[in-house]
Amino acid sequence: MDTLKQIEEQIKNNQIILYMKGSPDIPQCGFSATAVNMLMQCGKKFAYVDVLANPDIRYELPKYANWPTFPQLWINGELIGGCDIITEMFQSGELQTLIENEVQEGA
Repeated sequence: MDTLKQIEEQIKNNQIILYMKGSPDIPQCGFSATAVNMLMQCGKKFAYVDVLANPDIRYELPKYANWPTFPQLWINGELIGGCDIITEMFQSGELQTLIENEVQEGA
């Protein structure tokens, strides 16, 4: 499967997916750690892709998303943004509301 097709499938098949450096248990950058922390506080399961272990995705996703940095949070097929946007949304309560309203358990 080519990399763009793989990215599209990942985004389509996961209601919440975080493209990050490292894993939720062992983030490899502070921005990824911050994003994971806020997502975990929202209380819903989320998928992740370690872009350090997937160099093709690390290279192609910024072009696909038109977003140059990581982490990248996608919810229901829509790019939400990176760490700064996730932080702003979390602090205002918007991220929690979005996840609560848009993400269906087991869907």
